[in-house]
Amino acid sequence: MNPMDLFKNLQNLQSRMGDMQERLQALSATGSAGGGMVRIEINGQMEVQRVRIDREAVDPDDIEMLEDLVLAAFTDASAKVKEKIREEMTTITGGLNLPPGLMGM
Repeated sequence: MNPMDLFKNLQNLQSRMGDMQERLQALSATGSAGGGMVRIEINGQMEVQRVRIDREAVDPDDIEMLEDLVLAAFTDASAKVKEKIREEMTTITGGLNLPPGLMGM
């Protein structure tokens, strides 16, 4: 690939990163644990938007189990939203395999 073409492509990618920030805000994923008793929704900027806990998951004598369920639901949501981000980045970069962090992501 011609170095000037690569430079033009990178400039074009940078101009589309502003759009990407807005798209990340609109992305969301819900992770769950305990057969859906604990659900956490996060956006593309990894901010928690909603937490739902079924009454059956709350046992005052076993707080550690609830903590584990919350952690597992967040981990599940994180993995799902990261996959959506990868898909968005592939769309924006046109399939270029850029090193992680090159475009601020």
